[in-house]
Amino acid sequence: MGAVAGERLSIGVLGAGHLGRIHVQQLLEIDAWALKGVYDPHPEKAARLVEEFGVSVFPSIEALMEAVDVVDVVTPTLSHHHLAIQALDRGKHVFVEKPIANSIDEARELVERSVRTGLKVQVGHVERFNPAFVAARPFLAGPMFIETHRLAQFNPRGTDVSVVLDLMIHDI
Repeated sequence: MGAVAGERLSIGVLGAGHLGRIHVQQLLEIDAWALKGVYDPHPEKAARLVEEFGVSVFPSIEALMEAVDVVDVVTPTLSHHHLAIQALDRGKHVFVEKPIANSIDEARELVERSVRTGLKVQVGHVERFNPAFVAARPFLAGPMFIETHRLAQFNPRGTDVSVVLDLMIHDI
């Protein structure tokens, strides 16, 4: 399974919502990836990505997982654990949007399954690469506590999990 040095890894995106669209756009711009397509249980969402980017749509989660080396899980948080476990059990590496899971127990199970299978699981903590955080890192060595403030308009997208898992995980 997977690419030999110099070959592109094949990847499929589960989820065609707001973040799924961003993942598709980014994957198409990175030469290391061969985007095979997307799956979303809402055909109209997948159709928008076909129209905008010309990507293929898989008829099922299983069909996507059979066709790729890596599964990109960009779905509501409550489904992250189940989909990532399913991918690992099918011998696929996993990229999962943050948070990794809905609970510590689910996260531990994913990590243990990854170690046991020898497959990679990467969590999309992209803010660690934000230039503002990179510049601040030297000043934050060993803090005794962290105080954070976040100001943004209400977005119902992330209300399926706590604010700590959805947003503050970036700050932690």
